[in-house]
Amino acid sequence: MEAGRQGRSPQIWALALALAMTLTGCQSKGGVSEVLDPAAVAAPAGQNGAAGAGPAQASQSLGTGSAKVTMLLPLSAPGTSGETGRKMRDGAKLAMTDIGNGLLTLTIEDTKGDSAQASKLAVQAITTGSKVVIGPTELPSAQHIATLSGSKRPPVLALADNFAGGAGVYAVRLSEADSAAAGAAGLAAKGSKKFVLLVAEGSNASAVEKRVANGLSIYGATLAVTVPYSAGDSGAKAVDQMGSLVDAPDAVIIASGDGSPAPVLAALKSKGIPGKAISVVGTDRWLEHPMDPLFEGAYIATLDPGETGPISDRFRTAYNYPADVNVAYAYDMVALTAGIASAVGPDGFSKQVLENPNGFRGSTGLFRFRADGSSQRSMPFYRIEKGALKLVAKSTSGF
Repeated sequence: MEAGRQGRSPQIWALALALAMTLTGCQSKGGVSEVLDPAAVAAPAGQNGAAGAGPAQASQSLGTGSAKVTMLLPLSAPGTSGETGRKMRDGAKLAMTDIGNGLLTLTIEDTKGDSAQASKLAVQAITTGSKVVIGPTELPSAQHIATLSGSKRPPVLALADNFAGGAGVYAVRLSEADSAAAGAAGLAAKGSKKFVLLVAEGSNASAVEKRVANGLSIYGATLAVTVPYSAGDSGAKAVDQMGSLVDAPDAVIIASGDGSPAPVLAALKSKGIPGKAISVVGTDRWLEHPMDPLFEGAYIATLDPGETGPISDRFRTAYNYPADVNVAYAYDMVALTAGIASAVGPDGFSKQVLENPNGFRGSTGLFRFRADGSSQRSMPFYRIEKGALKLVAKSTSGF
């Protein structure tokens, strides 16, 4: 690590050295037609502006470096969306102070929380010379950008929640698939061998199944069966089906998607699960719902919302409020971008570099990007006890 290097944080991270050693090529320069198919640049249909959004904030430019980077944040959006955007802006500003000011010219644009506006700004950034786009946070916009053509399109480090990723459009935030895989791996590492996956039907179900199966195989464990269930299912049908398909699993994984896992947990409880012989593994999506007594005893792999690594103290000093995971995501993406620019120059943002299988270590822990745009993370492993997360292991991962 580069601890003690002047002008950089204590964890600026071995990125430059690791990236320089793994670099195999650089992006070439090209015109607009080479970057993006002009026929594909329209914003998604049917997306309206965010109700109640405040006046758009003027774009802000930070740093004087030769690598042009655009960051798309919902700075003037109402409610929690705008609060998240402003926290991410402050995280980005700290990363620029720590490492980026002499390497990047970072332009922060306000999407207002409007997916159509975010898509428009992303296309503008893509077609006017940005080497990297960080954001957007709006899921429909991230999904739209992933459909745009252009083999020389600059990479997009999308900050949208529950985004699955796409070629060259990388999902930054922890996904349910990664949380499920890491949670299952945490038990497999302790000797559990046979697992069942109960997964909410939807576009992410197959990704969750694939990630869990791959993660378990690393530990010599198996995913015996996957049982999808619908949002309207009370859970009883899926649990009965599970019982008819597999005998005596060591653990049941519940990937509940947008819905609460409580109905499925109630159906499992009627069968004596969890118990001495069978454990339950949840995902980070559970934590979007109020902590239910039915969650008791389940294992979950998720980021520690109170742990933002070495940036915590300096961030609080600079901005007079505590850093959270949103601050950390933004900090990490700006610092990663600066690290690449430092290692290989402003044209060094190639797939080979960004998809380095060794991954990168930031304030959110160890992570890496895959060719399909998804991310994989190492994270703490918890057990829910008395309505709270109790640490079982400081780090687990399904890769």
